[in-house]
Amino acid sequence: MTELDPRLAGALRPRHVAVIGATEDSNRVGGRPLHYLRKFGFAGDVYPVNPKRDTVQGYKAYPSLDAVPQTPDVAVVAVGSDHVPDVIRQCAARGVRSAVLMSSGFGETGPAGMQRQRELLAQARSLGVRLVGPNAQGIANFQNGAVLNFSTMFMEVQPKDGPVAIVSQSGAASVMPYAMLRERGVGVRYVIASGNDVDVSVSELALAAAADPEIRVLLLYIESLADPALLAEAARIAHARGAAVVALKSGRSAHGAKAAASHTGALVNDDTVVGAFLESLGIWRADDVHGLVNSVELYLACGMRSAQRLVVMSHSGAVGVLCADTAERLGLPLAELDAGTVQSLARIMPGFATAQNPVDLTASLMTDGGMFARTLDALASDPQGDMFMIGVPVAGEGYDVTGMANDTARFLRRTSKPVVVSAPQAAVRDAFRAAGVPVFGHETDALDALHQVSRHAALLARAQRRGAIARGEPTTIEHSSPMLSEAESLALLARAGLPVVPHRLCADAREAIAAWRELGPDVVVKACSAAIPHKSEHGLVFVDCRTEQDVALAFEQCVARVRRMDKRLDGVLVARRVRGQREFALGVRQDAMFGTVVMVSDGGKYVEALRDFAALLYPFSEQDVLDKLAGLRIAPILAGVRGEPPVDVQAVARAAMALGRFAAANAASIASIDVNPLIAGVQDEGAWAVDAVVERTGVPHGQ
Repeated sequence: MTELDPRLAGALRPRHVAVIGATEDSNRVGGRPLHYLRKFGFAGDVYPVNPKRDTVQGYKAYPSLDAVPQTPDVAVVAVGSDHVPDVIRQCAARGVRSAVLMSSGFGETGPAGMQRQRELLAQARSLGVRLVGPNAQGIANFQNGAVLNFSTMFMEVQPKDGPVAIVSQSGAASVMPYAMLRERGVGVRYVIASGNDVDVSVSELALAAAADPEIRVLLLYIESLADPALLAEAARIAHARGAAVVALKSGRSAHGAKAAASHTGALVNDDTVVGAFLESLGIWRADDVHGLVNSVELYLACGMRSAQRLVVMSHSGAVGVLCADTAERLGLPLAELDAGTVQSLARIMPGFATAQNPVDLTASLMTDGGMFARTLDALASDPQGDMFMIGVPVAGEGYDVTGMANDTARFLRRTSKPVVVSAPQAAVRDAFRAAGVPVFGHETDALDALHQVSRHAALLARAQRRGAIARGEPTTIEHSSPMLSEAESLALLARAGLPVVPHRLCADAREAIAAWRELGPDVVVKACSAAIPHKSEHGLVFVDCRTEQDVALAFEQCVARVRRMDKRLDGVLVARRVRGQREFALGVRQDAMFGTVVMVSDGGKYVEALRDFAALLYPFSEQDVLDKLAGLRIAPILAGVRGEPPVDVQAVARAAMALGRFAAANAASIASIDVNPLIAGVQDEGAWAVDAVVERTGVPHGQ
């Protein structure tokens, strides 16, 4: 378990604050925090440091840190980059243990700035001072008014304390979700923008926010991830009390990754691996800022709730149809209402209304306002409904909007199930929001929120189950070369529990013919050389070998071609030809930061070109692999099309599981594994690893 550094508690919840570089102008970086500390009611001591003034913005000013009467818990630093090292020395001498560096001109500016940043970090660590920044917009805590932040947004959008924390590496990406949430009436306690993360990272600040027991939703914007263990601990603490963690990780595209690097001056993580890591923690990954905030109201209303079947209710048939279309796209099946519920609805609604799902109340709702509440009462006890979408496309004079909102709030409390409302009219949304009901301007956003919250619950449940998955035992690997030959690789994987195609390694044509007699009548003959991992590109794979003559000729060709390449030949491999139903590829890479990553994809020679793959971070379960296979573009083919039988994806999942267990247990000695193809038969027939390359760790390629 990773402990939170107590010095950060002083930065988020200080009693005494120093502002170094304080200025009278509240529109400058050194003046804005002072303005906010007074405006938002900070009750602690504030010490502006400015040797040229007696007061700054009504506060008594001090010529230096040495002159302040109390040791500050945190110092806000807003001076030029050349002066920052001297300020950090002053902080250490005065006993200040944390500093928010708003100063820029460091790693975000290029190589020279990066060198200054490295020197600053070394200095701060030697002096025992924790740094948020540099290039940080700062920290805002709206519970106690400790707003050590220079964003203009808080001048424009009135804060309100609440159960949401926003932690971001970008200033703009911290206040954009803040503004969107405040527009919806949601209170936000923490808005933290960490800047270059030279010392205190976005993960450590997330841990500090997660430690607040009143935070129920933690929103993260991440450009690069340097300390995953801290983020894992933040997620564990949040999830232990039912709080949701949602992350927006930028840099998915090549251009985005390059921009993120220039923005923060940080190293960019492989996006696929980061995605697998977030998933392994039960953190929901948003696609954009809108997706980061869209579901917050629903999280606050009902938490993460596992749900599958959807009930749609509206007084517009068109809205019902549109919702049904969107639900199908999102994979939210409409519930088949219980017969008793249908009968109850038929008694409540006029004969021309629809007493099925989607439930259409029609315009009769205007003349019979009580129909809304009676319909909700009938749906509340239906055993098939897991979540509810209520469309209010039009309301106003003639509609009891307040009554509808209160009835929906009672329905939400009674069922404790996810409930959302869509209403295009702002006044209608205000009424539902005032009643405590999650409400959206468009039905697509409402259904997206239902999808996220319900699937997030399943994501978290899978992540928590992975903790019980048994680890494998290390295997002794007695090979001295960095790349193992195909025969050595297949033998190793067979010991790991992977199904390997029957084969024999042959030293001469006589042995090859004997292997054909044992494994034939249809075999594949391949040159086996650790120095040639991709044999097909060099004409070293011979298929359709059905006679002694075929096998002998293929053997001779393998020997001759490898000799011409001036490569070592470890032998010639004769393998039973497996046709199967579908080719897959499995791969392993050992990530220094995140651990063992297993890739599963469509197989064959077009893997790199088509990029139809998924990544899993070990440990994972067979069901996790099946879920990933179901998300590939080839998934419909795997289920069987045009009379073809389904593929044995269960065998593929078992193979991937065995590969991950083996690679994780031997992470110190295995760098990567490539299994391509893994040929799967029809359902219940199994799968066979046909070709494999294992790369060892720490063995020079010259050996």
